[in-house]
Amino acid sequence: MNEAQTDSLLRRTFRGSRNALLQRAIEEPDLTWRVLVTLNAFRLLIAMALLGLFFAPTDPRFFGHAYPTLFAATAAGYLVFAAFLAMALRQRWIAIGALGTAQIFVDVVAVVTLMHASGGISSGLGGLLVVFIGAGSLVLPIQYPVILAAFATFATLGEQALAQLSGFETGVNYPAAGILCAILFAMALAAQPLARRIQASEALARKFGIDLQNISELNDYIVQHLRESIVVVDADDSVRLINSSAMQLLGTGGAASGAPLGAFSEPLAEYIERWRGDSGLSSHAEFTLISEGNNVRITAHLAPLGKEGQRSGPILIFLEDVSIMNARVQQSKLASLGRLSASIAHEIRNPVGAMSHAAQLLQESAGLTDDDKRLTEIIKTHSGRVSHIIDNVLQLSRRESSRPERFPLKGWLDDFAVEFVRTLELQEGEFTIGDVPGDIVVRMDRSHLRQVMWNLCDNAVKYASETGGILVEVNAGRMQSRPFLEVLDCGLGVDEATADKIFEPFFTARSGGTGLGLYISRELCELNRSTLLYLDRPGGGSIFRIVFADPDRWEPQDET
Repeated sequence: MNEAQTDSLLRRTFRGSRNALLQRAIEEPDLTWRVLVTLNAFRLLIAMALLGLFFAPTDPRFFGHAYPTLFAATAAGYLVFAAFLAMALRQRWIAIGALGTAQIFVDVVAVVTLMHASGGISSGLGGLLVVFIGAGSLVLPIQYPVILAAFATFATLGEQALAQLSGFETGVNYPAAGILCAILFAMALAAQPLARRIQASEALARKFGIDLQNISELNDYIVQHLRESIVVVDADDSVRLINSSAMQLLGTGGAASGAPLGAFSEPLAEYIERWRGDSGLSSHAEFTLISEGNNVRITAHLAPLGKEGQRSGPILIFLEDVSIMNARVQQSKLASLGRLSASIAHEIRNPVGAMSHAAQLLQESAGLTDDDKRLTEIIKTHSGRVSHIIDNVLQLSRRESSRPERFPLKGWLDDFAVEFVRTLELQEGEFTIGDVPGDIVVRMDRSHLRQVMWNLCDNAVKYASETGGILVEVNAGRMQSRPFLEVLDCGLGVDEATADKIFEPFFTARSGGTGLGLYISRELCELNRSTLLYLDRPGGGSIFRIVFADPDRWEPQDET
């Protein structure tokens, strides 16, 4: 999928998400539901209060003295209706327009009935209609409040007429009923502009909320799918944001956002703690570490998110796989070495060959003393060493670009073992391969891997022989999602001071070595986005571990 197709897919996805959210928000306005829930809570409270006052041991009763049975039945039914509405509002069983209209209609009928059973307008219960009509005017469509106010007016005036016909002259007060009806109409009409403004504000807030949610989803999508590895920590060194690339690079699949940074990388957490307290370190510092999960060399770049130079606030951390960074400059290195090797081949190789040939001829001459033969042997030996160095440099400078391919590691390793043992004429048991899982697949240039393994195994044989016995072991496995392959020997090992230098060019601790084998091996690994590491072997000896790139992570991007 190209960039244009990806961009089109993202636009369609977020456009569809926005339309769906907006449609749902229009159909189910949360503000309306919240108002109805609050109004129903008030309804429940009023119904329980009226029942409590009715059954209170007072004489005369506060309410319901005119028609006690009617009052008790109406109040109890009103309470049951409010409880049913509480469940309906919680589950949203009924459409909001029908549910709101039905509520106000029942409220008017119940309040007028309770008012009639309590002696009419003088009971003061008619004031509850102001609350219900006013709340309904805010949440119902514009035409409904006026209709409900008219219904409440007819119900109130009808109750007054019924009281007069029933002979309850003390409960008849048409002026008070008229004032109450006028208040209901005024409330319904005055609430309409406010309701329109509230609805417009709610619609605008929903639109901004949906846009903000889409932007948040887009940002999260971009951050999580970045090839760059990003971690954001707060002032307490807790991880607030980490993308999948960073989690994979650190090799910590169990920790999640919100956990302390030490749960992801203890060395990184210790360095940041030291960086916060040491003003001598740069405000935008860099730190190199080896992840515990998959033994990858990582460079961490710190960028404070607060004020300039502030170290106590949140920090943005960029993590970079050193092998990938080195691969970017590999071509320039090879170009420089190519120019150097061309000069070496022309200026040095031919004179060295001539000296070596002359030493051979001189060694065959008659009449040489033992001292003369020793000197000619020195000339011959060191000429061969210089020639070997030139060959290695030429081999590195002429290295073609990597052509990685996926292949099962077990079958390749078996073929390599047969060739290596036969070439070096090793005895049985001197070169062993551990239990390599058959499902391990690596992605690397086969010729590069063969050269790296040959250098590592050849060094293992040479150094192991110095201790009196050859025992070379090869193991393989998987760390998180990254396969690894390691060569173990039983030699003398490498001391801590030397371990940092063994991968430098022309560094060797063994007489007769060129110091280019491990350097070339690491260069070839990094050219294939792999990492070559040295580890101390418990009990003595060395471990050289190749950590391959995750084939599932890099292959699709490389092909694109």
